[in-house]
Amino acid sequence: MKFYNREEELKKLHQIKKLSENSSKMSIIVGRRRIGKTSLIKKAYEQKVYLFVSKKSEALLCEEFISIIEKEMDVKVLGEYYSFAKLFEYLLDLAKERHFTLVIDEFQEFLSINKTIYADMQNLWDSYKDVTKLNLVLSGSIYSLMKKIFEDKKEPLFNRADLKIHLKPFTVSTLQEILKENYPKYTNEDLLSFYTITGGVAKYVELFVTFEAFTLQKQLDLIYEENSLFLEEGKNILVEEFGKEYTTYFSILSLIASGKTARSEIESILQKDVGGYLERLEREYSVIKRVKPIFAKEGSRVLKYEIVDNFFSFWFRFIYKYKSTIEIENYEYVKKIAKRDFSTYSGKFLEKWFIEKFKLAQQYSQIGNYWERGNKNEIDIVAVNEIEKTMLIAEVKINPKKISIQGLQKKAQKLIDKYQDYEVNFRGFSLKDL
Repeated sequence: MKFYNREEELKKLHQIKKLSENSSKMSIIVGRRRIGKTSLIKKAYEQKVYLFVSKKSEALLCEEFISIIEKEMDVKVLGEYYSFAKLFEYLLDLAKERHFTLVIDEFQEFLSINKTIYADMQNLWDSYKDVTKLNLVLSGSIYSLMKKIFEDKKEPLFNRADLKIHLKPFTVSTLQEILKENYPKYTNEDLLSFYTITGGVAKYVELFVTFEAFTLQKQLDLIYEENSLFLEEGKNILVEEFGKEYTTYFSILSLIASGKTARSEIESILQKDVGGYLERLEREYSVIKRVKPIFAKEGSRVLKYEIVDNFFSFWFRFIYKYKSTIEIENYEYVKKIAKRDFSTYSGKFLEKWFIEKFKLAQQYSQIGNYWERGNKNEIDIVAVNEIEKTMLIAEVKINPKKISIQGLQKKAQKLIDKYQDYEVNFRGFSLKDL
């Protein structure tokens, strides 16, 4: 698959490289696995020293790195290096005379190899950065650890980065472009399933394109087959994030994916206090987010939780939930359930699609959902332009025949009464508007 989007990120990486020709600069790139960090780095920097931190002893890692450095820099590294700090100092010495890009991928893995590496790097960086010409790029996919390394005031590398890129999924516009180029005859149903399952995560998009899985049936065929990458994907990515308590986190996420979005609902099923788990899932791991009604006050307790990542939502709803069936390799059974329930399940992602489109349009100061206590008078989309004093109130349904503007107006009565000086436009959006 060709390289899509990422123009803004490439521009920033090229700018920082130019600046590093005068004095060393540090960039960090974070983003969940499969999001396309390595592809972005390769696209941005054709010439580079690329070091991947794998889980092995520090001495073996240094041995591997030396062979890469010798090849890429055309140098002979003399002496023996058992410490990465010493090797990093050697590279900084090289950067006194030569400008080059050094990429360290899966940078957070040093935590499990030698925690003192970060303090050693900080001391060396502070001593050398103004007299060297190194474009240092540090990339990592375990969000909680990367956040701790660079954003915790107690950590040595706090506030050292000159550039931070949090790589996000492809936008809905980019997904539309990809489908148009690779499957021109796509339907709106194809576009919705493409978005609902991949969520714009580059690796999943690439797999669907490679195997020409452009319809829901072909996508499900690819997911539910023996040795499919997708079947273990959620576990492979999140277990390392969550550690030994991952089963509790997985139970919570499975419930949220199945529509149990309130803390009280989750606690009544699990029979335990999940406040701390929800807090960490949101603030440390960025896997879920709180959703409050638009215009809700700061301390309002009227809130729901939703999984941020589309694929994780799909994985917990249609793979993890049926793990026993998948373990006995009855893929067809689970595939039938996914196909049967997909129309209902994808409704909330159709709503999410339109919200993303409205955000990209940059015409509104606030966009969100609305509901009143007890989940009454739920409204799918409320978008506000405070300058022009206009408000869009919209209902989203897969089937356009189920949209009732009259019913929508009734549900919005409290909003209309509160914002009488706003021009209100009521709209209905369905699959045909995609």
